[in-house]
Amino acid sequence: MMLNNLRSDLKYTAAYKRDSELVKTALDGDSKSFARLMTLYKKRVEAMGMSFFKNVTDTEDFIQEVFLKAYTKLSTFRGESLFSTWLTRIAYNIAVNSIKRRDEYVPLTDETILEDHSDTPEEAQIRKLTCEAIREAVNELPKQYAVCLDMYFFYDISHAEISNITGLPVNTIKSHIFRAKKILRDKLIQRGLV
Repeated sequence: MMLNNLRSDLKYTAAYKRDSELVKTALDGDSKSFARLMTLYKKRVEAMGMSFFKNVTDTEDFIQEVFLKAYTKLSTFRGESLFSTWLTRIAYNIAVNSIKRRDEYVPLTDETILEDHSDTPEEAQIRKLTCEAIREAVNELPKQYAVCLDMYFFYDISHAEISNITGLPVNTIKSHIFRAKKILRDKLIQRGLV
């Protein structure tokens, strides 16, 4: 456990240093630095977009809007969190504001994220069916639980970062994730998967 925490801290520190340097050079006029930040975090923004918009066209527009806003607001990045957290907050706010008009949110439980190419055909089929069952169960969760669960498990964002992104207190996020896991467990038991 302690070794995992140390690895996580080192990973966090390395990402923080790399991103801070890229932001600094981007602010100094180096467009390649911002392009590197886009490359590093495009998949995260794209995944969030697909969760909210469920189609490629709207997601591509969303990605452009997120990175345009991040670029224009780059001077407001104070480095108090990871750049990825700051960018995810921008993405989340843009998505929520867009969705308020459409009221659609589909949690990201995409089997491509969980894919393991070393699976046998039987294991791949079991994984596919399990992912489908999980997706159905997650889609039945209350929206606020699904958002927190997605960020925590599928985007690998900490409770504190989710709080920073959503504006919800950390304890509320922990409660949403706990309740979501309980609901999911009960639904998967009903389906005979646990």
